[in-house]
Amino acid sequence: MVLAASLFVANAASPTSSASAAEALTTEPVEGVSLGEWTARWWRWALNQPVQPFLDPDGRFCEMGQEGPVWFLAGTNGRFRPKRECEVPEGKYLLVPVINMIYWQRGPGDSRLPCKTLQESAAVNNDHLRSAVVLLDDKPVGDVRLFRVKSEGCFPMDPDDPSSPLGAADGYWLMIKPLSRGPHSLVVGANYGESDVAYGGMNQNFEYVLHVGGRTTLSDAADYGRSLIATQ
Repeated sequence: MVLAASLFVANAASPTSSASAAEALTTEPVEGVSLGEWTARWWRWALNQPVQPFLDPDGRFCEMGQEGPVWFLAGTNGRFRPKRECEVPEGKYLLVPVINMIYWQRGPGDSRLPCKTLQESAAVNNDHLRSAVVLLDDKPVGDVRLFRVKSEGCFPMDPDDPSSPLGAADGYWLMIKPLSRGPHSLVVGANYGESDVAYGGMNQNFEYVLHVGGRTTLSDAADYGRSLIATQ
């Protein structure tokens, strides 16, 4: 089965301001776990919650199933444009799936599909990315095409079940280093350019306001505004 979504890495580091959005990104492992493996963990998280996170209308489900050093954000199913507000603990990395796909063994027809076939199926639309723009605190993070991530081979959809079907993921992901305390904005827009293929015409547009370390007071907000002016 295939599912596409913009369901919109490094050792421990000090919190990062957004003075340079590109510098806020990393491709290094987080606590010894590669970015490819984090994307596999993200898919397991997204597909096993009581409410699929990519259907969240306004951020009310942001905390659902979150654990560990990386906080998972979600995109959409391509049918709406949410604006979400979330409280994120300090010190968390943020995994942002800009636009991506997964293909896994499901049902009698594809239960024996080899890993190579799964990988090729997950890659199809990502070979035809038309555009992708991500703004962190109103600043572009750079060329998103440089951040294509494929899962490391194929992974069990349920790592605790020896008979679990295998899946492969492919897409464009950003790992953001821990942000400084206070409010931060994240805007994502992306689309594929292969309309004759399933999900090939998908568009992704979503926004987050992230309150790192909790929601701010009026004085905190004033300080944040002054810091933005100082960096412009």
